[in-house]
Amino acid sequence: MKKLIQFKNIVKNFDGTLVLKGINLDIYENEFVTLLGPSGCGKTTLLRILGGFLEPDEGSVIFDGQDISGIPPYKRDLNTVFQKYALFPHMNVFDNIAFGLNIKKEPKDIIEQKVMRMLRLVGLEDYSKRGIHEMSGGQQQRVAIARALVNEPKVLLLDEPLGALDAKLRKEMQKELKKIQQEVGITFIFVTHDQEEALTMSDKIVIMKDGEIQQIGTPVDIYNEPINRYVANFIGESNIIDGVMKDDYKVIFENKEFKCVDSGFNKNEEVDVVIRPEDLDIVTPGKGKLRGIVKSVLFKGVHYETIVETSAGTSITVKMTVSEDKPVKNEEANEMMSANDFYIDTLDIDELTDAVIIDRADAQAWNPETEERISITEVRYEVKKEKGSYPVTFSTSAGTSFTVNMFVSDVNKVVDEDYGEEIYAVNFFKKVDEIQESVILDTDLKVWANAYAYDLEDETSVAITDVIYDFDPQNITPGVYDVTFKTQGYVYKVDTTEKSEAGQAVGLMFDPEDIHIMRK
Repeated sequence: MKKLIQFKNIVKNFDGTLVLKGINLDIYENEFVTLLGPSGCGKTTLLRILGGFLEPDEGSVIFDGQDISGIPPYKRDLNTVFQKYALFPHMNVFDNIAFGLNIKKEPKDIIEQKVMRMLRLVGLEDYSKRGIHEMSGGQQQRVAIARALVNEPKVLLLDEPLGALDAKLRKEMQKELKKIQQEVGITFIFVTHDQEEALTMSDKIVIMKDGEIQQIGTPVDIYNEPINRYVANFIGESNIIDGVMKDDYKVIFENKEFKCVDSGFNKNEEVDVVIRPEDLDIVTPGKGKLRGIVKSVLFKGVHYETIVETSAGTSITVKMTVSEDKPVKNEEANEMMSANDFYIDTLDIDELTDAVIIDRADAQAWNPETEERISITEVRYEVKKEKGSYPVTFSTSAGTSFTVNMFVSDVNKVVDEDYGEEIYAVNFFKKVDEIQESVILDTDLKVWANAYAYDLEDETSVAITDVIYDFDPQNITPGVYDVTFKTQGYVYKVDTTEKSEAGQAVGLMFDPEDIHIMRK
């Protein structure tokens, strides 16, 4: 096929925001190309640059071998169909379609021939004299397409033209657009954020994110071989699991080794493992490659969407004691100080330093007028490797002091031998205003509780993915609250025609070719 359009290093900046970051893309004759991505990814901007409505800050657009920079939109051999159609309400269907031909002053008989051909193409032969206001949304869209095609452009640009239609009509128009493109034999460039539209109509899909192209390929290639987690999640639904590529055709996830069809990765390279919901089968527990519990079942019309949890993750719950802040004030030195009681386990006694204690107690001194921090110069305490309560006194050089309790306790941990994880955290004390002023509370709660988890086999760190609590941070009052920290469990979405019951023990079966490996 002949290369019709070339985007070469297209860069576009709006008010200091880089919208397109060096786009390179080739489009060929007679292709149906879809620019797919979420709002703000740059797809419409790229389309408008091709249409001549915007100029790139850098780069060039080559159209049929010619650099078209500086050529106005009306002189470019392409037409655009917009989401709102932009039809003329005072004209009937025939005159709307004929508008461009009349501007070109083509002969009336030629205009009539071309318009009637377009009306037949879009299935509106009997509506030529109908007013635009009398047409449905789908019919108006067909008129807009006919008006664009009647000028016989080499390229038709479609900027989310189905966005205003209801779901049923959208599906019908997807088929119609593809049929029209095949009949007229020109290049269509279609912009959408709807993955179904892209998969249904396209010869080639260009997936965009934050002004960059993530992947280019056929619908089948992109669906079956997504290049990264973003693409896998954007095109269709995916189960994405952390894994390790042990060797060519061997991958480990959920601490088990499985055969796959991928190769070319480094030994023991960390990867993302993708299994599509329709590629999983639910079997009896003993016959599956993974075992799990059905958490929910949702009927979707032609199949059941079944959620199976193969591991719940490892969790630990601690107590957070919240009180009102009652700092001490040294009037003479114009200083204030506050600190919290805190917990520490017996194994950490030998590692204690003044800095650690100040941090764990969140001890601080400040000037009440300027809010400027004042150094804590002394930390006094005596502690034994025995459970109990030990006073700790913090002081500044001006003599301001504050005493709290250090509670020494046994190590607070939960070990999950089956899952191969250990998770640790301590009870902790906080003030109401510390909770209310936290910007990233989940992270702060992990820090305050000194929460962490690791793998029992290789002692590597395991991410704590969930922080669970039932209080309103902005309206919290003094009291004792439960805070739970949890590592990631494994949950799979399965599309199946067989119905399972919530709580049922099941097995999950899949073949090596159902596993797709992506680099992190």
